[in-house]
Amino acid sequence: MKGREEFRPVAPMVLAARAAELFDGPLPSPYMLFVHDVAEERRDRIPAVVHVDGTARIQTVDRQDDPPVARMVDGFERLTGLPVVVNISLNTAGRPMVDDPRDALECFGSAPVDLLALGPFAIRRKKVFA
Repeated sequence: MKGREEFRPVAPMVLAARAAELFDGPLPSPYMLFVHDVAEERRDRIPAVVHVDGTARIQTVDRQDDPPVARMVDGFERLTGLPVVVNISLNTAGRPMVDDPRDALECFGSAPVDLLALGPFAIRRKKVFA
C-alpha cells in the first residue's frame, strides 16, 4: 500500500507495559523518536518491523492514554500470539496523510486495504470475485 523501499521497515506499536519484553531502549516511547534493539528471539516473528541492524523505531501505547488502541493490540495478541502491530501513517505513496474521516474514506476507496477502522466503525471492502 505504501510503496516503500524494501530497506525501509514499518514501525511496531506495542503496549508500554510489554515493550521491555521485546525491545531494549528508552521507554516509554510514545512518539517514535528512538531506535530500540529488537530482542533476538523475537526478530524472526516480527521481521517486517526489524531494520537490517536488528533495531526498530517503536511506538509504545499506554492503556490509560489510549484505551481503544490498547484493546486492539490486546485483541491482535489473542489472535496471533504477538503483542505487536504494524503502525504506518494512513496515506498512499505521494499523497498527504489522512487528516479527517472524509480523507480516510477517500484513501480507503483507492488503496488496496481490506478494512478501515474509523472510530467505533469497521468498514470492510466487499469481496469481488472474477
